[in-house]
Amino acid sequence: MTSMRIAVAGATGTVGQHVTAVARERGHEVVPLTRSAGIDLTTGAGLAERLEGVEAVIDVTNAPAQKRADSEAFFGGVTRALLAAERTAGVGHHVALSIIGIDAVPSGYYAGKRLQERLLAESGQPWSVLRAAQFHEFAEQALHFLRLGPFSLVPQMRSQPIAAREVGEALVALAERGPSGRVPDLAGPDVLAMHELSRQVSRVRGLGRRVVPVPVPGAAGRGMRNGALTAAGDPSAVLGRTTFAEWLLGGHGAH
Repeated sequence: MTSMRIAVAGATGTVGQHVTAVARERGHEVVPLTRSAGIDLTTGAGLAERLEGVEAVIDVTNAPAQKRADSEAFFGGVTRALLAAERTAGVGHHVALSIIGIDAVPSGYYAGKRLQERLLAESGQPWSVLRAAQFHEFAEQALHFLRLGPFSLVPQMRSQPIAAREVGEALVALAERGPSGRVPDLAGPDVLAMHELSRQVSRVRGLGRRVVPVPVPGAAGRGMRNGALTAAGDPSAVLGRTTFAEWLLGGHGAH
């Protein structure tokens, strides 16, 4: 395998840390696209110079934007800035991480991800998109969405959580493979109820949270409850190897 120079947008995030680690383990040079390196992904400041000699960009950026306008502004802005800088620097491959089920769950956040995918498809540049299920870490994050004293209100949803490490591995493999368009979705080995996973996290880690499952209203909530955010019924989907229980207890793939 030939060593590559891979830039990672969102290198310090949940998946970005794994992308960076996996790429380095496989002998690649990693170029983090971070503010500490003088990069502003929303404006594109400093990007073109930072991408000199880079062969692939892996975009795993994220923002806590639940309103459609905010989500589209973030994901649209970052994607446009990256694509423009990639053209200038001659980068040959843009890899983006997206989310399973975003076409069937009309939430504001997912509107931004749909825009991101559309911009790539219409860009005329070589690209790949991997849609993945929620990460195992989402169960703990959900404990903090809405807190009322000792109670955590967790959305009712069926999920098929995947180890972030395995998502990182898949993204690096995709960068190595070359432009592939949208590839098969990636999900974990089991379909599970998110509020039950949050309860397990609270119990095992001694967080003392009392979890209350709450149905999200409207079509988005129905999709979440009906399994739209899982790979169920998709024979082409790739399933991960690390179960939620193994991850939670610190087994293989939890690092």
